Amino acid sequence: MLSFAPFSLLSGRRRFADLSEREILALAVSAEEDDGRIYATYADRLEADFPASATIFREMAKEEDGHRRALIAEHERRFGPTIPLIRREHVADYVARQPNWVVENLGLDRIRAEAERMEADAARFYEMAAQRTGDAGTRRLLGDLAAAERRHEHRAEELAEAALGGNEREEEDRTARRRMILTWVQPGLAGLMDGSVSTLAPIFATAFATRDPHTTLLVGLAAAVGAGISMGFTEAAHDDGKLSGRGSPIKRGLASGVMTALGGLGHALPYLIPEFWTATGIAFAVVFLELWAIVWIQHRFMETPVVRATVQVVVGGALVLAAGSLIGGG
Repeated sequence: MLSFAPFSLLSGRRRFADLSEREILALAVSAEEDDGRIYATYADRLEADFPASATIFREMAKEEDGHRRALIAEHERRFGPTIPLIRREHVADYVARQPNWVVENLGLDRIRAEAERMEADAARFYEMAAQRTGDAGTRRLLGDLAAAERRHEHRAEELAEAALGGNEREEEDRTARRRMILTWVQPGLAGLMDGSVSTLAPIFATAFATRDPHTTLLVGLAAAVGAGISMGFTEAAHDDGKLSGRGSPIKRGLASGVMTALGGLGHALPYLIPEFWTATGIAFAVVFLELWAIVWIQHRFMETPVVRATVQVVVGGALVLAAGSLIGGG
């Protein structure tokens, strides 16, 4: 949790080593409050699709609240009821938590891993804090909290094993996979197919018509980038994902647009080579690899039979490539 930076370059922030015992307790209280809210946010984020995991994170939020109450009681014992305002961002060598808008974009596995990291960070903080206090009661409390956090480094996984039966865990994993496919794989695959196939005809028609690698490169770049922008905006605009369950339109548009552009750039960039036939030979090889990569992705993630995917992609792409080459050559 502490990076142990020797000094801060940001004015107004203090080093952990300069905090008083009262400030350390105040920092621990605010940190537990933040972690409890983060776990509650995880629970809200997961409630619709992963209700069992949401229950787990609500239990973790309750544990953090118990830590907070113990720390407040210790502060009242030693320093009275008024707790100074000091938060993570006020301390230069204290690791910050991810904001909520980043948490919204985490998948289930990433959220579980983030929870384990948070527990490990908290344990390191309490171990360092215990070394900074001379009061026996405070030292005992901080040591106990450090030990508790160490035991809880895998708390998310332990609670998952206790709360999620085999069927619930399998169903949540299937839901997570389905959401990933709908949000990232499917739009990206559609973009890769469009970028790889639709740009074949103009690029190779230009290549065989001009025999000029530079002109072919410019046409290829324009076709790939233009197709990427068009596909990205189309994907993002036509479905907000609320009814279809396909997830964020921004994510889908980004996946579709980037993969469309990459699909076209793959066989355009070989024309950076000034020798025409060398560039064309490499471009043909890239096309071959692109089309078979699409077949593999369709079979791996979309469960499309290999024969059908091959007919749809490889045969279709070959016909488009032949059409462009014939038109340019004629």
